[in-house]
Amino acid sequence: MRKSLVALSTVAALGLAACQPDTAQETAQPSLKKEEMTDSQKHAYAMGASMGLFVKNRADQQEQLGVPLDESALQQGFKDGLGDSLAFSQEEIQQIAQEGEQALRDKQQAQAEKQAEENVQKGKDFMAENAKKDGVKTTESGIQYEVLQEGEGDSPAAEDTVKVHYKGTLIDGTEFDSSYSRGEPATFPLNRVIPGWTEGVQLMKEGAKYRFVIPPELAYGERATGAITPNSTLVFEVELLDVVDTDEEAAAE
Repeated sequence: MRKSLVALSTVAALGLAACQPDTAQETAQPSLKKEEMTDSQKHAYAMGASMGLFVKNRADQQEQLGVPLDESALQQGFKDGLGDSLAFSQEEIQQIAQEGEQALRDKQQAQAEKQAEENVQKGKDFMAENAKKDGVKTTESGIQYEVLQEGEGDSPAAEDTVKVHYKGTLIDGTEFDSSYSRGEPATFPLNRVIPGWTEGVQLMKEGAKYRFVIPPELAYGERATGAITPNSTLVFEVELLDVVDTDEEAAAE
């Protein structure tokens, strides 16, 4: 059922996005203002907007994979659908759409595998250069760290809850997460995060600020999440604000 809806949305939405008047004499319909829409118009608008968003995302995906969408064919498919003059049967359209989805997934998988291989080498090169910097140390597991500011308080254990400020970037400087940007520190059990964090933050004392470079096997590995692609080496600046006494907090509540 989902794939048949994908097929319908693909043809209809791309047609809606691309269709233009057949002649120069035709006048474009004025845009509807949301304050003036009837309920029926709102429902129709929502349907069209959903299709448009689907198409935009699909077009972006295909563009990134080097398979741009053929707008002429899409326009024709939409018009033929409205005119009940389809070049293929509905069963054939569903099959073609399924094949297209599979081809897209195969290309995405191939791209991810290639990127993962490239990320491994880029990460190794980055860490080799970073290791040459004064003050950079490497743990037995492979984490690199640099003390930006010493602390004087307690060091956490793996089972402790910590309050931290941090910024996470890729090795090219792209920021993917930051408590500074959110305007408030983060609090979490240290054993519920990536292994590189669990190990690295235990080296710190309250009040310290460290810079960590974490290899992919101690970060997200082959998983991708947001801007983090498979086998990414990650860089974090971390301030350990507090080792939270959870028993004391529970008693206060």
